[in-house]
Amino acid sequence: MNANILKTLPKFLEILGLDEEPMGLFYTDEKPVEGFSPKPMDLPTREKEQRNEIDWQAVFSKFSCVIGHIWRARKKKTAAYFSDEQFGCAGGAFWLGFNKPQAETIINYVSTGIPGWTTGEQYCESPDALRRIFEYVDPRSAPKKYCVIKPLSLFEDNQEPELVVFFSRPESLCGLHQLAAFVTNDPEVVVSPWSAGCGSLAVWPLHYLARGENKAVIGGWDVSARKYFKTDELSFTVPFQMFTEMLNRHGESFLKAKAWPTVQKKIVRSKKAWGENP
Repeated sequence: MNANILKTLPKFLEILGLDEEPMGLFYTDEKPVEGFSPKPMDLPTREKEQRNEIDWQAVFSKFSCVIGHIWRARKKKTAAYFSDEQFGCAGGAFWLGFNKPQAETIINYVSTGIPGWTTGEQYCESPDALRRIFEYVDPRSAPKKYCVIKPLSLFEDNQEPELVVFFSRPESLCGLHQLAAFVTNDPEVVVSPWSAGCGSLAVWPLHYLARGENKAVIGGWDVSARKYFKTDELSFTVPFQMFTEMLNRHGESFLKAKAWPTVQKKIVRSKKAWGENP
């Protein structure tokens, strides 16, 4: 990580009213020395499913949300990491690029359910519709053993994130949103597609980059993962290059104009309302 980034970051966060340092996401073959990760379990692949080799009761009994581990890492200011053995849930394994195509059992579970077993999550109107969505987003296969997300200050000199993830309430989020447009001149730079919570952090930004599109992704809409977000909080994920542009050029932007202090006052009121301001 470039030392100048870490030097500039505190003032940048102060202007935006963000008390929490953003996290960087990357893939590596080196297992973090410490951090939060799901317990190892057998990967429920489509091939194993077709051979009837998956104990689905065991898979669901060991469920451990990716966003939950990231939430713990946020609170302890450490890393969260995942692999094809430590993925937490079958959904997370798919969205982080460790297991595709998704098993038909999960496709049914997330949509309309499985007769005689579960009513499902009802997040999509039919298995066919969800299957088309999964085929469209087509998560990039994990390029290395581990997917790691950790605070930027924990990155070593030889490490650089692919993506940078902010967690923010709307007042500060409006600054991030407008700044992304400022540095790209793209009025559609910020997108918010449907996915699991972890998909917004990883898959969708990488999906757009693979298409040659530089996009910021707002996430945190996953109903099942909302318990791992603060009230009114969302995620905002950008490619690392966009982040560096935002960091380096924020002093040229609206953040120095007369409208922003009004938002900063609202940020203070918001923190006070949530008991985060002395």
